[in-house]
Order: sequence, then C-alpha cells, then structure tokens
Amino acid sequence: MKQIPTALASHLAGPVTTIATCWDILPRDGRGFYFTDHDRDLVVDGTTYLSRHGYSRSALSSETALSVDSLDVEGLFEAEAITAADMRAGLFDHAEVRLFLVNWADPAMGRLRLRRGWLGEVIVTEAGQFRTELRGLTQVLQQQIGGLFSPECRADLGDARCKVDLGPLTQEGTVTTLEDRRRFICVLTTGPTRDDDWFAGGVLTWTSGPNAGRAGEIRTWASAANRLTLYLPPGLAISPGDGFRVTPGCDKRLVTCRTRFANALNFRGEPYLPGLDAVLRYPDAT
Repeated sequence: MKQIPTALASHLAGPVTTIATCWDILPRDGRGFYFTDHDRDLVVDGTTYLSRHGYSRSALSSETALSVDSLDVEGLFEAEAITAADMRAGLFDHAEVRLFLVNWADPAMGRLRLRRGWLGEVIVTEAGQFRTELRGLTQVLQQQIGGLFSPECRADLGDARCKVDLGPLTQEGTVTTLEDRRRFICVLTTGPTRDDDWFAGGVLTWTSGPNAGRAGEIRTWASAANRLTLYLPPGLAISPGDGFRVTPGCDKRLVTCRTRFANALNFRGEPYLPGLDAVLRYPDAT
C-alpha cells in the first residue's frame, strides 16, 4: 500500500488539486537528471526539477496480480539535459528511475511515490526524440533464477565460477587506423602476439578518448593485420590514438577450456549429456 503524507492526502481529497509529477533519472555514471511535467521548474526537497524538457508517458496502473508494471516514456532531446550522443552511448540504459507526485503550489506537503524501476532499451528516433520503457520492480520476478543443464559452460570467463585470472591475460592497445565504425587496425602495447580469434567473444574497454570507461564485445581478431572488429559500434566516434584494454574470449566449449585456459576442472557444462536426439531415438524395426 502506498504511504501518502497527511497534508498531501487532504489536498488530493479536495475539490481542486494542484499536482505535478516529477522524475529522478539516475544513470550508472553517478549523475542525476530531474524533470517535471509542470509548466515551470519546481524545487522539491532542495532539488530543482526542470520543466523545459518535454516528455509524455503512458497511463500508470498497479495491480495485485504481480504482473509487470511498466510504462512507456517519450521525450525530446535538450542540450543541457539529455542529448542524442548520451543516448547512443548507452548512458541511460538501465538507469534507475523514481517517479512521484507533488503539490506544485506547496511541495512541502510531501510526495506520493508512484513508481520505481529501471529504464529498458532506449530508442533514438530520426525525429529527434527518445523512446524507452520504465520497468517496475516486478520486472525482476520475470528473471530466471537457477541454471539449466547445457553442453556449453554456463560461467563467464574470469568470474567466480570460472576462476580464470584475467589479469595476466589482459592487454593494452591503441587504435592506429579506422576502417569503419566498428572495425579498426591497432597495435597491442603490452603482452605477446595472439593467434586469430584469441579475443573473439572477449571484452574491449576504452581507456581514453570520448568512449573512455565504456565497454563492448569483440567479434573477431585477425592477428596478421592487427584488426579488431566489434559486434556493435561504440556510442561515440573512435579516433586514431584512442587507447583500450582487451581480455580474451571463450566459446564455452570444453576443448577450449582445457587447451586454451587449462581450466577443465572448473568447466560448468555437461558436454557428454545426451541431447534431444537420444530422447527421440527408437529401436530399429529392421
């Protein structure tokens, strides 16, 4: 049950109300963005909520059946608040959001908390707008808990279950020549020369340039040409001289775990488990 401050509850019960909704958007980089649908800025508990940033949302609804309580949000870009570059760089992906209602004529009455959750996938439209979904707390209940049997390893390279130490396998590099937005020639400044596809499926983290601190998955590595190809282009443009850090990838097969990382004892899969072919097999009548 939602808790409503006494003063605000009395105001909402009156014949005329002066209410507005406010948003707290808290991206993973620690910055905060604060907006309101009122026609002027509001100061609530010492925080200024901007009205200059236009947005619209779908209707709010809450049910007792524990269904996913999500809503859609659309808005316009504004240079001093949310920019298209930030969106494309993934700054707002999975950012925490808090939505509440206040009396704009007297914010000291307190706030009615309407929704708390996280932003889903953010879409940037050609019309200069953004569109996203606010996923409520019940979205977590839709996540799978536990593991399934599989021939491939269910651990990620370097995590607590895998136990491979990525420190000695991590290498630094610098971009030398761009081929397109996700493919470039580089020079590895640390570590030995690696065979083809050593980094395929690994992670590249930018250490300098406009994408510093952001990471992406590596698609291929061609050692002869020193060419790295990413699955997705980074949010901001790459330039020669940008530095990065790379870790190797793993295709999660037992043979790779044994021969490349000497880590078969920690393999988290069942490579010899009979598959569907064994289940559907029947005696040969002939």
